[in-house]
Amino acid sequence: MGARRDVATLLQRVRAFLLGREHTLALRFEEGLADRTQPPPDVPGGPAHLIAANLYCKRDPRREVQPPIDLVKQQLLADKGSDKTEKLPTPGPVYHWD
Repeated sequence: MGARRDVATLLQRVRAFLLGREHTLALRFEEGLADRTQPPPDVPGGPAHLIAANLYCKRDPRREVQPPIDLVKQQLLADKGSDKTEKLPTPGPVYHWD
């Protein structure tokens, strides 16, 4: 392993003082990198890992998406049959900042 390429020691100390921290070199050296002989990952199986005849179209989570629910409309439909005089919550006054 060779010496890391950097400025002289005196200039390193001046740079550290002016930065207020130790400078991190943008250059990458071999001793700072991970080994290339990593073991293969052991990824756990998902919920459909051991199912036979597992068709993607039946387990696609994007197909489970529904249109948004209009809570005000549901509240109005639920309140039609009852004699409640409650007023639905509404937003406050509008602030015109222009």
